[in-house]
Amino acid sequence: LQQFSDTGSRKEHVKITSESKPGFLERLSETSGGMLMGLVTFLLSFYLLFTNEGRALRTAKSLDEGLSLVMPLDSIHSVSQQNEGRLVHLAGALSTSKPLFDPSYGLSIQAVKLKRNVEMYQWVEYEDSTEYEENGEIKKETKYSYNTEWKSEVVNSRNFDREIGHKNPSAMAVESFTAVSPNVQVGSFVLSKGLVDKIDDFKQLSLSNLEDPHADVTRGGDYFYHSENPRRPEVGDLRVSFFYAGLSGDDPHLGSADKVTVIARQRGDQLVPYHTKSGDVLQILYPGDLSVEEVFQKEHESNTMKTWALRAAGWLAMFVGISLMTRIFYTLVDWFPVVRDLVNIGLKAFAFCVASSLSLLTISIGWLFYRPLWALLIALLSVVPIVLAKSRVPPKKQQ
Repeated sequence: LQQFSDTGSRKEHVKITSESKPGFLERLSETSGGMLMGLVTFLLSFYLLFTNEGRALRTAKSLDEGLSLVMPLDSIHSVSQQNEGRLVHLAGALSTSKPLFDPSYGLSIQAVKLKRNVEMYQWVEYEDSTEYEENGEIKKETKYSYNTEWKSEVVNSRNFDREIGHKNPSAMAVESFTAVSPNVQVGSFVLSKGLVDKIDDFKQLSLSNLEDPHADVTRGGDYFYHSENPRRPEVGDLRVSFFYAGLSGDDPHLGSADKVTVIARQRGDQLVPYHTKSGDVLQILYPGDLSVEEVFQKEHESNTMKTWALRAAGWLAMFVGISLMTRIFYTLVDWFPVVRDLVNIGLKAFAFCVASSLSLLTISIGWLFYRPLWALLIALLSVVPIVLAKSRVPPKKQQ
């Protein structure tokens, strides 16, 4: 097997720009714009935190409802009318009616999805900037460097600081695409589009058993190269690789068909979304052969991770919003370095404490209608950051 390596070539240049230091009124004007952006971010954080709690509790209730109703199927090879409209659980190998083809490269595979990934050898610009003050002016030194790399998207060289000598083609001669099998089954049951969308564990397809499809295309490792000399690619050269997801037939090189576990509503011989009383939709697919309990445990874990990620995002949005809104105090003392640094530390601490307290308070309001006791406990916790901050302030000396 041949594996071609990138030679790459790097070029650099430095550009220095200068501008007069902004006056007090100019900086105050910039701060006012930042305050408005901070207010919007601050208000959005409340919406994100509040709706996230409702979503998390609704999803948890839907999963509990699903677990209490789900019916494991005795056989995946026969469709029982008794389970019509019910939430069912089944596991089995994927199957598709016909293979997926890419006739341009003489390639076919029995799988749910086949992805052609095209990369072009292109110039890429990197920039590294540093700012410093000199003679009452703010100077910005930017180092631009250029390197040739394989990229799956067209890099627009017209946006480069220096396009001459680093010009990229405006389009690729061969396009990437993903083919999806129109009919995917597990036993006698046809999967809905939503379930098929969940089959996305792509693996790179080995090209070692294939011939070069054309005289101007060379195979090297697991790539087809459109290049005069793949060992020394030039800007505009292409390389093509293939990926598949959901092997749906026994393959002499790739092994047996992939197994999946599905929980969805049975409608005839189709597996479709199940609408819960809580207002959520259940259509679950995991690779492998999993029990009902294992599937719902994974779903609860996923819900918990999403909830904490959105809580962290909400807190961060609130912290940034408060920091932007209080930035005006920093601007007012900008001329006094020692005072400025102390005010900066104080504002950061203030933003941290208030964001933490308000985030906990918002979360507690989100829980109020579902679990009042938990809501009360979280509301009490919201006071802790402010109490801690107050305890660190030294008491005034007795007169």
